[in-house]
Amino acid sequence: RLRLHDGKLIKDRRFHLRTYPNCFVAKELTDWLIDHKEAPDRETGIRLMQKLMDHYIIHHVCDEHLDYKDAKLLYRFRKDDGTFPLSKDVKVFMRGQSLYEKLMSVEESILKVREENSVKYQRTFLGCEMVDWLVQEGEAENRQEAVELGRALLEHGIIQHVSNRHHFFDSDILYQFWINFRRRRRLTELLNENSARALSESPDSPFCLRKLNPDPSNTSFLSVQTNKEIKIVSAVRRSSITSLSGNSNPYFSSAPTLVFPPVAECNPKSVLKRPVTNEELLSPGAPFVKKTLTIVGDAVGWGFVVRGGRPCHIQAVDPGGPAAAAGMKVCQFVFSVNGVYVLHLDYQTISSLIMTGPRTLVMEVMEAIE
Repeated sequence: RLRLHDGKLIKDRRFHLRTYPNCFVAKELTDWLIDHKEAPDRETGIRLMQKLMDHYIIHHVCDEHLDYKDAKLLYRFRKDDGTFPLSKDVKVFMRGQSLYEKLMSVEESILKVREENSVKYQRTFLGCEMVDWLVQEGEAENRQEAVELGRALLEHGIIQHVSNRHHFFDSDILYQFWINFRRRRRLTELLNENSARALSESPDSPFCLRKLNPDPSNTSFLSVQTNKEIKIVSAVRRSSITSLSGNSNPYFSSAPTLVFPPVAECNPKSVLKRPVTNEELLSPGAPFVKKTLTIVGDAVGWGFVVRGGRPCHIQAVDPGGPAAAAGMKVCQFVFSVNGVYVLHLDYQTISSLIMTGPRTLVMEVMEAIE
């Protein structure tokens, strides 16, 4: 957006006796994407802009077209006309970016390369250092408010404990910015999102852990629907994800591109008898008990299916898999994944945490008291 402003592609334009401020011509923008190597061809450029439309970043100036058309039509960034939806997630992300830029711009920054357990981590800081800095810089009024801000940043995946074992605390625990906001990104990265997000167009379809190379001779994890055909659900090989990143360290700044063979889509009916809200789960005296499960993935994966969102629940468990051995059961609600609070997240985000985390998975689940 800023580059388009600098290049004068975004400007006030007149059409049918009316002036439209801060807009661009779709056809001109597609040309610009190709000229600046942001897209290899027009088709890719159109797909990229459609992605921005789908995420409420750009729109037609009169909202007469829901699709991005490579034509002499006027579109505008929602940030330029005040219609960009500032949800809580977006606000936290923008706050995290602002703090990161502020920390990177000072000479004696608390962000440093540090080593823990013989592993070097980039952009790290101690929890107590961050709390001190937030209070000193007026980003928080007191230490409690600073901790709450740190927790919000962690819960939204902007910072994390270096080994994903702790929430944010005012202590000498080592954390890092998981997102490098200054990394030069190309628009085409939008088309390489985690494959787990593309399993189904349904907003509550399950996240299926699957094999990269299914072996017909192995026993597969079957998800059975009453009076319907059996559909195969397999699991991703944990080692394959690490090798795809090009690094044995499971923590990498850019998500790997996972390529899966065609598999049957799995979207069984929910196992829940009725919907349950986060408020119901967390209310005092609620008939739910929290359990911590440590699941060590094997060569096939972890052996379970997550479905739904806010909160997500366990849809199916492989009776012979690691999850079942750790005590996982269907209908449990996912409270945290590797120390990250996830009750407010959907299955796509939880799937990303699992896929990019360590082979040993630590999950907190909430189970109804019988």
